[in-house]
Amino acid sequence: MHTIELGTQGLEVSAIGLGCMPMSQGYGATDEKESERTLKQALDVGVNFLDTADAYGWGHNEKLVGKVLATERDRIVLGTKFAVRRTDTGSEICGRPEYVRAACDASLKRLGYETIDLYYMHRLDPDVPIEESVGAMADLVSAGKVRYLGLSEVSAATLRRAHAEHPISAVQSEYSLWTRDPEEHVLPACRELGVGFVPFSPLGRAILTGNIDSGDTFEKGDSRARMPRFQGENFARNIAVIERFKDYAKGLECTPAQLALAWLLAQGEDIAPIPGTKRPGYVKQNAASTEVVLSPEQLATVDEMVSPDSIAGARYDDASLALVDQDAD
Repeated sequence: MHTIELGTQGLEVSAIGLGCMPMSQGYGATDEKESERTLKQALDVGVNFLDTADAYGWGHNEKLVGKVLATERDRIVLGTKFAVRRTDTGSEICGRPEYVRAACDASLKRLGYETIDLYYMHRLDPDVPIEESVGAMADLVSAGKVRYLGLSEVSAATLRRAHAEHPISAVQSEYSLWTRDPEEHVLPACRELGVGFVPFSPLGRAILTGNIDSGDTFEKGDSRARMPRFQGENFARNIAVIERFKDYAKGLECTPAQLALAWLLAQGEDIAPIPGTKRPGYVKQNAASTEVVLSPEQLATVDEMVSPDSIAGARYDDASLALVDQDAD
């Protein structure tokens, strides 16, 4: 596994990371022992870039990562996030400076760490100027509690304002063959500013693995049950697109997941995808995607096969989309 640099401040991570959220929420039932094996398998195959958040399982995910890898701190680069705060009725977004500080201390306690490698603002608080939130994050760097700063699901305009307050090392947003939104504004801004990019859901919430078919339903607790792309006619149309993609991967002698990740890696040396899983076998398979090298012709074929126009439905429901900071067209 080779490493890449995210941003220009010196943050180096494995080219493929591991999204830890499925071990605590979002994709059906979880298994603590299986999650432990998954985390250890990641290190065994050279994946050192782990991604969590205080909102994943409302603290469970941070505790899990901290406990399982307590003796491996020097081998991992850990990113975690704040801003999604639990309330009596659900959750809210908070980016107020006093909350930034309190959330960081709470994450450090759950993790059992003295320092967070990459600290992200999970979502933009529309009621707090980004300069105030990032200013508080910068104070955490000065205090030695955080090494590098990141933002998640922000617009290019917000990124520029934040970066002027303190250097941002990485932006994390959804990006994959079937979600190309960052290509228009955010990725160009990252490259203009020297900011790395971390795609979450790089396998299209598992549809790009080829392991989902039109007869599948999603159990209680699976976030995909609320997403328009996984419902009704949208789902049927999207599965048909992926069937062609599966056949193409087979011809290249790799799995669909490896093909999807290889395509992402080919988009730039400043990109480090974090496919999420709770199974050791998938970690090993995903790590091997770095060995899949695609020719310009093959990349063009994949681009055409899973083009933005071929995908039906929005990536989130209206409530979730309202929380995403988007550039005006």
